Amino acid sequence: MSKKSVAVVMGGYSEEYVVSLKSGQLIYDSLDRNLYDVYKVVVLRDEWYFLDENNRKFQINKGDFSVTTDNNTSLKFDVCFNIIHGTPGENGILQAYWDAIGQKYTGCDFYQSALTFNKKDTLAVLSKYGIPSAKSVYLRKGEEINPDEIIENLGLPVFVKPNQSGSSLGISKVKEKSELIAATEVAFKEDDEILIESFLDGMEVSVGVVDYKGEAIVLGITEIVPKNEFFDYEAKYEGASEEITPARIDDETRIRVEEIAKRAYNSLGMSGFSRSEYILMDGIPYMLEMNTNPGFSPASILPQQAKIYGISIADLCGNEVQKALNKNK
Repeated sequence: MSKKSVAVVMGGYSEEYVVSLKSGQLIYDSLDRNLYDVYKVVVLRDEWYFLDENNRKFQINKGDFSVTTDNNTSLKFDVCFNIIHGTPGENGILQAYWDAIGQKYTGCDFYQSALTFNKKDTLAVLSKYGIPSAKSVYLRKGEEINPDEIIENLGLPVFVKPNQSGSSLGISKVKEKSELIAATEVAFKEDDEILIESFLDGMEVSVGVVDYKGEAIVLGITEIVPKNEFFDYEAKYEGASEEITPARIDDETRIRVEEIAKRAYNSLGMSGFSRSEYILMDGIPYMLEMNTNPGFSPASILPQQAKIYGISIADLCGNEVQKALNKNK
């Protein structure tokens, strides 16, 4: 049986591309070379290219996502392993393009990716399945903002966040009504739609769920102990938070979190890696957001959870590739 060719597709158009390159490297290193020929592809706003083993760049042909290397050899990939965080790999843009050219890929389909990248719509869908979230106010750029009304409705403090943005960019915690307008301006720099959410005072947990060998499993529940006010960009990527796996919660709470995380995963029709964030208040998990392409660098939460669960990174990644290969075009 000839080996299948796998392109590990990394990069992206947002500031998260730096993390994506590290995630891609881990997947590239981990995939079983007895089963797959593994290649690196980098997708950036200005160029899409293939990197050979000598780190030489060859441009990707966007017509069919192929690459022409030395001596005019054309290379097509059986599967694209999508590990782009943020746009265009986490919001459905790349998936729609791959669907259009008939390219198989790992992870969520176009619709699930687009839906889960939109916090407001995700929480609206999940509320139908009985999954609670914070009270919130949704605003579009250009709408009039009435701080009195918002604070009366949500109380203080509140979180102001872009509706569609990865990696905690543009988020502020607002403790005084006078700070609200400035915080909305920061969030509107990242997106034309923003959410203002009531503050949930409790433990933050991050839950890794994957579909592995035909069922959705919870890899682990990680407790996030921020050194900053909240789990912001710095805390996420520059180590300004302590991550404790498994989280320090009793069995009853753990079982409830696992059940809700699986329900969220299945209700949204997810596939592949996912990491959902919750605040636990009085033992109840309130959903903050769902990530369909969470960080997968060695320092990231998901690989750490897999290690504790007892699934090797090679098996976890191989499982993704096999699922993608079995998908019907």
